[in-house]
Amino acid sequence: MNEIKTLADQLRSKMIKPDTPERSVKAEKKKAGKPQDIPQIVETLRAYDVSNHKTLIHARVDAQTAQMIHHLKIATGVEVTRLICFSIRQLFEQHPELKSVIKAHLENFDI
Repeated sequence: MNEIKTLADQLRSKMIKPDTPERSVKAEKKKAGKPQDIPQIVETLRAYDVSNHKTLIHARVDAQTAQMIHHLKIATGVEVTRLICFSIRQLFEQHPELKSVIKAHLENFDI
């Protein structure tokens, strides 16, 4: 009877622990080298002030763009709101014809 219990204990331990050999995983340490050079645009994004921005908008982007924004936030610490505000401001500064289109539309708008 004692042999049956011992055999049952062995089977239970095998069922709990798989037969695959344990792999020895070494903790990989990153090389402590010189810090990465931070591009000027990242510094500009970090410095962009959004403290007085109160208007809320909802933007929809495709999955690849959303993932890219998420990775940028993780890599640089620049949050999505700051990135979008800066990007829109830059778009209007680089393409003043967009402001002209808006002004022309508002002049022709009848109440």
